[in-house]
Amino acid sequence: MKDRSQTAVEIARIGGTLALEYFRRLDRLEIEDKGPQDFVSDADKAVENHIRNLINAAYPDDGIIGEEDAPKSSSSGYTWVIDPIDGTANFITGIPSWVVVIAIVYEDQTHVGVIFDPVHDEMYLATRGQGAWVNKTELNCPADRTMDRGSISTGFSKRIPGPIIVSVIDKIVAQGGVFHRNASGALSLAYVAAGRLNGYIESHMNAWDCLAGQLLVEEAGGQVEQQSADQMLKSGGRVVAGSAGVFKDLQRIADEVFKD
Repeated sequence: MKDRSQTAVEIARIGGTLALEYFRRLDRLEIEDKGPQDFVSDADKAVENHIRNLINAAYPDDGIIGEEDAPKSSSSGYTWVIDPIDGTANFITGIPSWVVVIAIVYEDQTHVGVIFDPVHDEMYLATRGQGAWVNKTELNCPADRTMDRGSISTGFSKRIPGPIIVSVIDKIVAQGGVFHRNASGALSLAYVAAGRLNGYIESHMNAWDCLAGQLLVEEAGGQVEQQSADQMLKSGGRVVAGSAGVFKDLQRIADEVFKD
């Protein structure tokens, strides 16, 4: 796993460098509208294709599941889960809040999580049982945070009725919290691991958006809901993660609001 972990970091950096080249020439970007607030660009497709080629070259027997292309089955038991650009809506409008995401799943658990922010040159890495890091700094998700001492992030997509997200925000604010959204769930989870945000809550996320970030939070000493990684690969699921001081509050909010 150590070899795969370091390879994932190297591949994420190469993918992020390519994505940054596209980001610096947005005037030439080709954008496809997949639906309300859902976009894909030629940058997403090019970066995912390049990352897939690098993974195939390094570990040809490993599986690959990505946001933009068909899955490749695994004969080794390892599956790489990739989002070439998480935060495409930010990316295409010039907002510097987007990341390259890679997770490695083995035997129903996420064992490696990498989130690379090329704009700010921040490489987040978590390896199961070995802690979480950003560049050379070990991450520590503070356990003493409370709802009224920092921000809670949440995501919103076309899958979720508007009143649900409004209810989540209302409950956060009612407990003295502050609502935060940066349109990149993976980056938000990385910020939770780093102690920049107190927690994250969303009714449904795809595996490529959340597995790496959940491992980062867990390895940084935060709390996440325990889930089957294989099941998340199949259908996604709800995500609740945060400092030990707010986690139970977020779970209660999720149970109250995400009833269906």
